[in-house]
Amino acid sequence: MNLPNKLTIARICMIPLFVFFLLTDLVPYSNYVSVAIFIVACLTDALDGHIARKYNLISNFGKFMDPLADKLLVCSALVCFVQMHLVPAWIIIVIISREFIISGFRLIASDNGLVLAASWWGKFKTASQMIMSILLIVNFDGDFFNTLEQVFIYLALALTVISLIDYLIKNKNVLKEGSK
Repeated sequence: MNLPNKLTIARICMIPLFVFFLLTDLVPYSNYVSVAIFIVACLTDALDGHIARKYNLISNFGKFMDPLADKLLVCSALVCFVQMHLVPAWIIIVIISREFIISGFRLIASDNGLVLAASWWGKFKTASQMIMSILLIVNFDGDFFNTLEQVFIYLALALTVISLIDYLIKNKNVLKEGSK
């Protein structure tokens, strides 16, 4: 198994630890431990992709598991935010639904021998979700930080919808090919 795939597996293994520290109050400063784990997991995502492209270590395992690991990490955080009453459930449902829709599109495309690249909108969406998650995990007090958290919640929501629409428009031919 190559290094990028090991990093992907490590990211998946970090998720239960991240969730434990995010939801527990048994450990002092557990939110800082969880945000550290979250940031390290996000960094492994960037690192494994960089290494895979630079050293031509792209594999079928990586193509499938890397985006899945990302979705598991982010969706785990989002579900925790609902439990913690930090984000309304309807927003999380919209965000997670987008991920399922895009995953379905990618499966249909894959069956047709196509690889659908991530768009810039998708990259902005991911970045906004990660920043939102970090802000919500750390949960600083004060009007400024509360406002900043709300801005990033709704920015992530808007970019989720925009990136979905962009993705559907750019890849509408996948559904036509998939229905043959």
